[in-house]
Amino acid sequence: MIKDRKDYLRRVDEAADYIRAQLGEFGIPEVLVVLGSGLGPLADFCERFKAISYKDIPNFPVSTAPGHEGLLIAGTLSGSKVFMMKGRFHYYEGYEMEEVTFYVRVMGRLGVKTILLTNAAGGIDDKTEPPYFVAIEDHLSFGCESVLRGPNIDEFGTRFPDQCFVYDKEYLDILTDCARDLNIPLRRGIYAYSKGPQYETPAEIRALKLLGASCVGMSTVPEAIAASHMGMKVVCFSCVTNMAAGLSGNKLTEEEVLINAGKASSESCDLAKEFISRITTDKGE
Repeated sequence: MIKDRKDYLRRVDEAADYIRAQLGEFGIPEVLVVLGSGLGPLADFCERFKAISYKDIPNFPVSTAPGHEGLLIAGTLSGSKVFMMKGRFHYYEGYEMEEVTFYVRVMGRLGVKTILLTNAAGGIDDKTEPPYFVAIEDHLSFGCESVLRGPNIDEFGTRFPDQCFVYDKEYLDILTDCARDLNIPLRRGIYAYSKGPQYETPAEIRALKLLGASCVGMSTVPEAIAASHMGMKVVCFSCVTNMAAGLSGNKLTEEEVLINAGKASSESCDLAKEFISRITTDKGE
């Protein structure tokens, strides 16, 4: 929880100023892509201008999750300037929510307008074999400590933000069109947040299914709330890498998640590239 709003804003702006100075004449991209499991290779398609280690950015957390490299990349993808986050921060790593969402606040202060969030998730639909994709149209955040708890920072957004439009409807349609045109199976659904790091119990999954959840994971929701709070357009897709607890009869393992994320990596990258191309072309970039 943020206790000193002035100090938190100061630390966010210090990080933003450092990144701005590192980019110089390249300027500040208006699009940020957060690379979830399996999407790391997308960075290889990016014509890099600068790669900045999280360790070098003032006040930035350091990602400790497996497969999260810890790099902020600025470059050109699909002909447009983008930021890419290779590695995010999770509550289960021991970070507080203001640290989990710190990078979102920094990006907002830099002027980023759009954030594409990606993740690996457990599937709650037991009729489909992983891996497959879900475009997130809403979320369940019951298990998520509010990222807005504590004194509101007016420079970020309003005290009581509406949650009806966290995920941009226009961008959701564009993402759906991209998947259709690329012949990538994609459905729309609801993402349920879990604190982790333990997987959910079968009873919890049964409850989430009754509530309408399509998939479940340990990221994304805090970031989406923070980005929406700052007026950023949010779009998200999950790669369902395993069936959620109790649905397959198998023991859940991190290895299965990484293997299936790798299997879907090519389609994940194609979908993200096409989406970036379309939203930036529409803006005349």
